[in-house]
Amino acid sequence: MTKPINPAGVPPEYVVPHSFREFSQLIALQSTRRGGISPGRYASLNLGTNTEDSAENVHHNTLRLCSAIGIDPDRMVSSLQVHGTEILAAEKPGRYQGFDAFITDKKNLFLCIYTADCYPVLIFDPRHQAAGAVHAGWKGSAGRIVMKTVAAMQKNFNSIPAECFAWIGTGISAPAYEVGPEVAREFPPENWRRSSLPEENDTYMLDLSLANCQQLLASGIPQSNIEQSRFCSFSDSDLFYSYRRDNGKTGRMVSLIGIRSL
Repeated sequence: MTKPINPAGVPPEYVVPHSFREFSQLIALQSTRRGGISPGRYASLNLGTNTEDSAENVHHNTLRLCSAIGIDPDRMVSSLQVHGTEILAAEKPGRYQGFDAFITDKKNLFLCIYTADCYPVLIFDPRHQAAGAVHAGWKGSAGRIVMKTVAAMQKNFNSIPAECFAWIGTGISAPAYEVGPEVAREFPPENWRRSSLPEENDTYMLDLSLANCQQLLASGIPQSNIEQSRFCSFSDSDLFYSYRRDNGKTGRMVSLIGIRSL
């Protein structure tokens, strides 16, 4: 049996968006694959319960991350994501089903999105102290889940998009994300280009980061308030899990956002 790695307790590594760092009460980040105990293909900070990694490892990794960032793991909000566009206005922590986005204005409630190529999008409204977290794979992006989430924040919290900040986290970048015409046609032409490989003449390279950035802009969030990750889950294999690169046998990162009581 393969032994868990990292017995010495190297702390979890995570990415904090630059655009969110000025807000001292805000916790917002995306985990990397570094700093956990999971072995083998899940090495090491696997946080996905929908993997073949042991539940004990995932639970331990979750506790390690929460300890490192100073939050209570019992205050997390998550869902069995289904690549849809349903949004939950979260009032209390828990594990839900069927939601691919969350919004909240409750303190010490941490919205969690799990990914391994899909894009996480985090949104913060500093005036109304409200947050949103979005799971944006190609289906959710085609369904404009980001725009629906911003609209839900407007409806529920009176958020003003021009005052909101957004971060598009790490997912599979356009140079690595080849799709068929049935997927490409779900997006505007500026979101994809034909594959440069002659033998792949009916495939396209889809830019989901750009697609979600355009949706944030269309929602009214200014370009100056939008940050996009410079990493790629597929290419940066030392930092991130990738469902496509690893043929479905891989771990999951978490992107989370929440407003802490000071």
